[in-house]
Amino acid sequence: MLSVVVTGASSGIGRQISQTLIENGYRVFGSVRNRADGDAVASDLGENFRPLIFDVTNQKDVLASVKLVEAELNGEKLAGLINNAGIAVFGAIQNLSADEFRYQFDVNLMGVFHCTQAYLDLLGADPSRTGAAGKIINISSVSGEQGMPFMGAYNMSKFGLEGFSEALRRELMIFGIDVVIIAPGPVKTAIWGKVDKTAMLARYDNSAYRSAFSRVIGFTEKLENAGCDPKVISERALSILTSVKPKTRYRIDVQAKQNRLLALLPKRLADKMVAGQMGLKKL
Repeated sequence: MLSVVVTGASSGIGRQISQTLIENGYRVFGSVRNRADGDAVASDLGENFRPLIFDVTNQKDVLASVKLVEAELNGEKLAGLINNAGIAVFGAIQNLSADEFRYQFDVNLMGVFHCTQAYLDLLGADPSRTGAAGKIINISSVSGEQGMPFMGAYNMSKFGLEGFSEALRRELMIFGIDVVIIAPGPVKTAIWGKVDKTAMLARYDNSAYRSAFSRVIGFTEKLENAGCDPKVISERALSILTSVKPKTRYRIDVQAKQNRLLALLPKRLADKMVAGQMGLKKL
């Protein structure tokens, strides 16, 4: 049985990826941040889901998880590592604290670094292991190629992930380990159900951004409802793992036409369009 490590498996995209892989005969080692979440997912997905209790920002715990996975592989290579765990820190650069900004990078970039480096030997960097080299799938975003207001921290982390992935793919050719990006747009997940929107808006009560930020929250909620089903992303992950020669990047975007237009327009014109839509034009 082929084995895959999926980070951020307790909910959303990571949970759906884990379910799809298990339904297709894989054993999934899924990272969750506490035992209760691990037990809940294992109860739903069955015996082929093995919870790994760690936060991707904690390098020591990530390294400890490798030993648990290695013990069950019996000398075989890991078929895949899916770096899915991530967060989105929203807010104007003027209003974000350094700690908030830093946490965005600790999860979305350092977390990917910790997990990738820790699992490289199991994926195939150790030539003594048997089987085909595994693949690394990094869950990026359309925000990794297009910046938007109030998403500067998130944009920066995903732009960074894109560059990291390209460099990594070229480094790991020596081991036969491929690196592929999945870049979703809006996804139907409960991200806004976990956010205190009233508290977020209160930070902008005396800010020039108050009206615009309120409008952006409304836009984001609508996009979430109209977003793609996480199953579309999980099926793409499955196809990458089973493909002999997958593409290096897959974009899954319900707003593809609008985003292509923005990408084609001169930057200053695109700036004006975005600013007008979000109420950011200078009065």
